[in-house]
Amino acid sequence: MTTHPESTPLHTFNPLTRFSDRVEDYVKYRPSYPAAAIDKILENLTPSSQHVAADIGAGTGISSRLLGDRDVNVIAIEPNAAMREAAEPHPLVEFRDGTAEITNLCDGSVDLVTCFQAFHWFNPEPSLSEFRRILKPSGRLAVVWNNRVQEDALTREYNRLVREASNHHPAESRMQTVEPLLITKNFINIREFNFIYQHELDLTGLIGRATSASYVPRQGQAYEQLITGLQKLYQNFCDQSGFVYMVYRTSVHLAEPA
Repeated sequence: MTTHPESTPLHTFNPLTRFSDRVEDYVKYRPSYPAAAIDKILENLTPSSQHVAADIGAGTGISSRLLGDRDVNVIAIEPNAAMREAAEPHPLVEFRDGTAEITNLCDGSVDLVTCFQAFHWFNPEPSLSEFRRILKPSGRLAVVWNNRVQEDALTREYNRLVREASNHHPAESRMQTVEPLLITKNFINIREFNFIYQHELDLTGLIGRATSASYVPRQGQAYEQLITGLQKLYQNFCDQSGFVYMVYRTSVHLAEPA
């Protein structure tokens, strides 16, 4: 059984390719983000149509399209080719190959840098230095996570099942790794905002949500136990329409270049 020391940085767990076999589930079953969170990120950054955002670790473009829907011009930086190829097109979103540490963008070229559900996979200080480099002096950094709410019974049991199936992978326990942002010299005026978001899922979606995580097995005994557990969870909590609801607390950390 593989063990994962708590001190091991997540960026050493092969983040550039680890989602390649999860793309289909990622596209179909990953949650979106509440409108209020996007409102807060863009607050006082008007008019949106004159702004350029770099969405770092954009995946299949869930967050990039949300920004594009607000008339923001988005450069979606994603190192995984399979993710980029699976992204649904958007007229204001341009996908480019790059990493958080090396975006290949010009100095002071963007008004907004966003990281949705991705910052924990980055090498933090080189990435924060890169974000500061590409941001205009008047720009803004937004680091966002969907954190599953422990107070909700279904979500709490889902968390337990995924932790067990993943052999307590550190990404599961350290999903929100905001400490590097709090101590960096690259950014100042750090503020946190939180919003509640519900993700509606049928049984296929509930299973797909779990298997979209790169650290969850897709075969073997742990996988079979996970599927059995998710089936029971669905049966216990589904409503008359056949849905269950995962509850997230969406955290938004905003900061300005130092």
